[in-house]
Amino acid sequence: MAAARILVADDDAAVLQSIGWLLAENGYEIAHASTGAECLALLEERRPDLLLLDILLPDAVGYDLLETIKGDARWHDLPVLMLSSLPPEDASVRALGLGAVDFVRKPYRPKELVARVQAHLRHGAMFRATRDALERTEAALQRAQDDAESRRQLVDILHEVTGDLSVSELYQLLVGRAARALGVSHCSVVLSHTGARTATVVAAVENPKITSLEVSLDKYPELQAALDTGQPVLVEDIATHPLYEGVRQVWGLEGTEVNIRSVIALPFTVDRGAYGVFLVRRTRDQQPLGPADLEFAEAVITAAVAVIQRARMVEHTMADNARLEQLAQTDPLTQLLNRRALAENITAEMERALRYDSSLALLMIDLDHFKMVNDTYGHLIGDDVLRDMASLLRDLVRENDLVARYGGEEFVILLPETDDAGADGFAERVRSAVKEKPFASRPGERAIALTASIGVATFPAARIESVEDLFARADAALYRAKADGRDRVRR
Repeated sequence: MAAARILVADDDAAVLQSIGWLLAENGYEIAHASTGAECLALLEERRPDLLLLDILLPDAVGYDLLETIKGDARWHDLPVLMLSSLPPEDASVRALGLGAVDFVRKPYRPKELVARVQAHLRHGAMFRATRDALERTEAALQRAQDDAESRRQLVDILHEVTGDLSVSELYQLLVGRAARALGVSHCSVVLSHTGARTATVVAAVENPKITSLEVSLDKYPELQAALDTGQPVLVEDIATHPLYEGVRQVWGLEGTEVNIRSVIALPFTVDRGAYGVFLVRRTRDQQPLGPADLEFAEAVITAAVAVIQRARMVEHTMADNARLEQLAQTDPLTQLLNRRALAENITAEMERALRYDSSLALLMIDLDHFKMVNDTYGHLIGDDVLRDMASLLRDLVRENDLVARYGGEEFVILLPETDDAGADGFAERVRSAVKEKPFASRPGERAIALTASIGVATFPAARIESVEDLFARADAALYRAKADGRDRVRR
């Protein structure tokens, strides 16, 4: 993997040399600029992943240069860390308001600077990956819209669906639109649960009367494979595909004639432990489904699933307005607090700690090597593992503690009225509990074993004056825990 590129803009040659040496020693590719004009030129030439920008340059004020950079669409998402010897209260508010992600005061502390750089590079990479995935999805949808009028009809459903449709009505509408757009005679939605041997067909274009038909998964290997792996399944010809070998033998013994030629099964998450599959089939008198059909189907079904999930949310909240507010503060996968609600609560708790001369602790928890779970078992099992982790943390905390999903496989616990010793002890209990926890796996397979790295920060503490400072301290501690070998607690 190529080293991250960092541009350092500062008029002090000694600062340029020391920062350049420090970051190069940590494996980064460094470029230097001593003027604003040189900084802008190197942005064009080097395309850096992060910019360290001094507030005062010989030919430019850092604020003005920052505003120019953030006003250019090419650099709008570039993380910028401002450098200054000015007091934070004089410079940080304005810099952050103009789009900087952080403020580092000179003289800088080497370890703190490296930790902040690493944290913002990591966050920037996550943001770019999410943005790229969104752009790819949008591009796929655009290709689908341009393909043919019949295919565009399915995308139109995003504009037609309203809260007046129930989820069951929505399923019926979607299978009809999907069948026409994909040019298939058979399209259905099938629901099942973790470990189940049966599934329920809740909508089928070939028979609109079907709303609750139970089927055995043994007879539908494509459904079983999609539910087990969480990955799309394409079978171009069931007469030759190895997935159907056992079923074909049963058909031969029973003398069963099957008119289906090819199948696509696309899984999606419905709720904890509950999953769905969009099943698309073509008969022997039709062209077989192929990779292009799978690509298109994934794009439009992803859009359709988003509509379904929105409709489910509306159904669940119309009867209770208070629940709607709860959902606004809750991560939909784990049912923990989301980042917005967490930030609001932390601000209130920090003010309370100062007012009553108390303390609080923040634990940032990251599941080690979680990507291997998704790669090995599929995203459906990965979602179950994250839910298991959320349940474990809920069971460990006290009534007044707060647990939130920070993003991906990262979780945060806020412990009011907790000092350094209490925070360290609790963090160790969390680490041990994760290590001993048998996490969800595929039916019949051994449970997944995981570990967690934990960063701890407490407040009040030196150089922690805001929520951002507290998070930065915990994030830096988490990085140290990972750098020291994972499965450990650091502060």
